[in-house]
Amino acid sequence: MLFGLCTPALAAERYFDATFKAEIRPRRATILVELKLSGDRLPSKVEFHTDPQRQRAFASKNPITRTGDVVTWSPSGQEARITYEFVATHEHSAGRYDSLVTNDWAVFRGDKMVPRITVTSQRSLKGRTTLTFALPAEWSAVTVYPEAGTTFDIDDSDRKIDRPAGWMLAGKLGKRSEIIKGVQTLVAAPSGDNSRRQDILAFLNWNLPHLKDVFPDFPQRLLVVSAGDPMWRGGLSGPSSLFLHAERPLISENRTSTLLHELVHVAMGIRGDEESDWIVEGFAEYYSLEILRRSGGIGKARYEEALERMAAWARESPSVFARKSAGANTARAVVALRAADLEIRKASEGRASLDDVAASLAKQRGEVTLEMLQAAAKKAAGTDVKALHRARLSAAQPS
Repeated sequence: MLFGLCTPALAAERYFDATFKAEIRPRRATILVELKLSGDRLPSKVEFHTDPQRQRAFASKNPITRTGDVVTWSPSGQEARITYEFVATHEHSAGRYDSLVTNDWAVFRGDKMVPRITVTSQRSLKGRTTLTFALPAEWSAVTVYPEAGTTFDIDDSDRKIDRPAGWMLAGKLGKRSEIIKGVQTLVAAPSGDNSRRQDILAFLNWNLPHLKDVFPDFPQRLLVVSAGDPMWRGGLSGPSSLFLHAERPLISENRTSTLLHELVHVAMGIRGDEESDWIVEGFAEYYSLEILRRSGGIGKARYEEALERMAAWARESPSVFARKSAGANTARAVVALRAADLEIRKASEGRASLDDVAASLAKQRGEVTLEMLQAAAKKAAGTDVKALHRARLSAAQPS
């Protein structure tokens, strides 16, 4: 009975509210961000690890100090606020943007808007985080999070203050949504844009179930954001979300799919060390082909033809190892992974495949290395997989 009387009071003392408010300002191409903390107890220190070119003009009634790129805020009392300006418009390459605010819409990443945060507080203290938008008239917003109007609940049990992440779109929007094999899927684009929302949703209906067969831990929510020029003419993944340019084909002439490529990035959530970006890009490109074959998007003959073209392109790459993988380097990575798949299937007498390796890496997430890939492949095959030996991955390719 004593426990029953004390628990509610103790539970209330362990929580504070953290509210991010994002005010989109089209005329300035920026977003004014406010973080408000409220509760009986607040953290004693909050550090923002900033990109000074994109997060600037921090202000608060509470003390703020800056050391290099780290802004340290010391909230106090039962309510404290800090504001800063996020430069949302960002050029990816000459004349092309991976984040943009226009008069009619804004597309950006939540984890670019809010920098990495480090919190100092009592160990038992935890924040309950929400994100709300202040928008121009007739605008709405979409994110990867459950929503109530323009407010979104953000839940990451590993953090004191949950950091908004993933692609976000605000403006006068057109949206299509559906539950696809348990995944709450939303496709959104600015109204009047030539983005093919219904085509994208249909494509996902055909292919996402096959992707989930490989990656059963695929996020329960998926947001696909699309927009046209002057956005970057490609695809870019983020947590539980991706961006796809409105004019990007769902299946390219070389039989690969930018949309599926980025979906594999979403599914796996891995990044390479200094030499292993080929693993990240290789898996994404390999499964952009393989999932199309499994779904019937391309036939066996076109699938084999695509792999032959990859093999020819791969001969231009002296090694898979590079800080950033692209072009012939990624083609060589696909060839290596295809060889590993055949080797695993043979060694296991068909009981395992590269799917088991991909699922294993996706379960671990985070940074991936050659050694991790080799270990996962060995576990699946029951023996070393020669296609993934370092010497073979950097040896000259037969002409």
